[in-house]
Amino acid sequence: MDPLVLEQRDLGFIVGLLVGEGSFGGDGKQPQITLRMHTRHRDLFERLVLLVPGSRLYGPYHHGGRNYLQWMARGQVLRHSLAPALIECLELMDAYTRQRFETMCRTYGLAAAFTEPVADQAEEA
Repeated sequence: MDPLVLEQRDLGFIVGLLVGEGSFGGDGKQPQITLRMHTRHRDLFERLVLLVPGSRLYGPYHHGGRNYLQWMARGQVLRHSLAPALIECLELMDAYTRQRFETMCRTYGLAAAFTEPVADQAEEA
């Protein structure tokens, strides 16, 4: 899978969304980043799918009075495309988001670029 090549504006757009609304984790076998928002943001999600080839849009879901879409980058697209791009702009993330991202990376073997312990990041916040 090819590395993700994005204009700075698009990378900033993605980082901003993930800082505000993203979830970093996995299913025990592969890493995943999830973004869940109201269906009124469909255009935003469709842009994400174009910017991050291999990512997927799910929904719409209607549950508990909520109407939402869910975007996911997982597995190979996250491992080889999105995560390396995000590692290059860690300085754009606040300490809390960076800790969650780094924890996901360490848990799923994406941690080669990190040299500082995650705990130190959390204590500073």
